[in-house]
Amino acid sequence: MTWPALYAQLVGTNRHSTSLGKVWLSVLFIFRVMVLVVAAESVWGDEQSDFTCNTLQPGCENVCYDQFFPVSHIRLWSLQLVFVSTPTLLVSMYVAYRNHCDKRRILQSSGRTSMLNNKGQAEELETLKKRRLPVAGALWWTYLCSLVFKMVFEGGFMYALYVVYDGFQMPRLVQCDQWPCPNLVDCFISRPTEKTIFTVFMATASSICMVLNLAELAYLVAKALNR
Repeated sequence: MTWPALYAQLVGTNRHSTSLGKVWLSVLFIFRVMVLVVAAESVWGDEQSDFTCNTLQPGCENVCYDQFFPVSHIRLWSLQLVFVSTPTLLVSMYVAYRNHCDKRRILQSSGRTSMLNNKGQAEELETLKKRRLPVAGALWWTYLCSLVFKMVFEGGFMYALYVVYDGFQMPRLVQCDQWPCPNLVDCFISRPTEKTIFTVFMATASSICMVLNLAELAYLVAKALNR
């Protein structure tokens, strides 16, 4: 699935979201997906080719690169965006299920009446496609679960990024003594400052999405308690 296809799916679900949910989707695609596709991929495009070590020992650079970059930032962020977007599809699945049940009910009721209701039936089916379901009942629980999953995935991936790379700052110099390196060698990372800026930016955007999810969760709970 491409990013535009995922966006089309989420926009369809967004019709049933709250205002905070619409803001979350805008932040997700403008400040994370677009930045990832347009800018971040080009910054990390030379990640392995420009990772140089002060040794000519065959295989040493590859081993050191694997030690300090076990997972590419780009792949980790792409995986994070897929996981964070997936819970929203739970809402889409529930809405599709509700529409299917209501459509079947309309067709069955029209089958028991005369055939003169075909025009009214078509209008009712068209209204069914465009309707906006209120966030209540089973949809409320589905929406709530999707928000919890989003926050868990966001927090889990941010923690993984922090642990794997020992923080969000990209070092200029790393030292490696893995076999087959002959001794402790110095390795240099290309454009560490630019990569640090992008890493902090993506972490900040992820934190903003988590705050929006938390605010939406509190809003839904408060609205349910006031009913």
